[in-house]
Amino acid sequence: MFEKYNKVQQAVLETTLRIIIEKELQATSMALIAKESGVSTGSIYHYFSSKEEIINELYRAIVLYNGEYVTRGMDAKEPIRTRFNRAWEKVFQVSLTHPEGFQFIEQYSFSPYINDAVKRESYDGGWCKPMAALYAKAIDYQLFIEQEPAMMVQMHYGTMAYLVKGHLQKHFTLTDEVIETVINSCWKSVAK
Repeated sequence: MFEKYNKVQQAVLETTLRIIIEKELQATSMALIAKESGVSTGSIYHYFSSKEEIINELYRAIVLYNGEYVTRGMDAKEPIRTRFNRAWEKVFQVSLTHPEGFQFIEQYSFSPYINDAVKRESYDGGWCKPMAALYAKAIDYQLFIEQEPAMMVQMHYGTMAYLVKGHLQKHFTLTDEVIETVINSCWKSVAK
């Protein structure tokens, strides 16, 4: 997820993510990040001015990575239903492939720790905005009911997020068949 960063930044971001998932944000200090990443505190401060900046960059990096993953290969020439299915399949895939990233985003999306500019940039550059545009097109083509597209995307994501959480906590197993059924149910929930 952090391939766009240099090795020091990668180590800091990967270590910070792991520590936050294991110990929570309040237990994550710059000294602990330095110790566990093997990067000196001075080197960390060369790239990040504070723990808050690391957390915001971590949020941005994960959301933008997820957005690239989900929207890669979306072809405007394909039918809306094909793009809908593929995008939601990819949301499941990236969430299950990178559970720590998923957990971090779920836990901190509405946190005051993430500044508003980063939230906006992440929304615009992630997968939510392109999905809202796809839903708007589906509304224009009379495939979906009239509703705010961004709200419908969030409604469907909420369903999927809770299923991923249940899977990660081993309450049930998300098979390909279950995921396909969920995506079909989401389509039907807003279809005309």
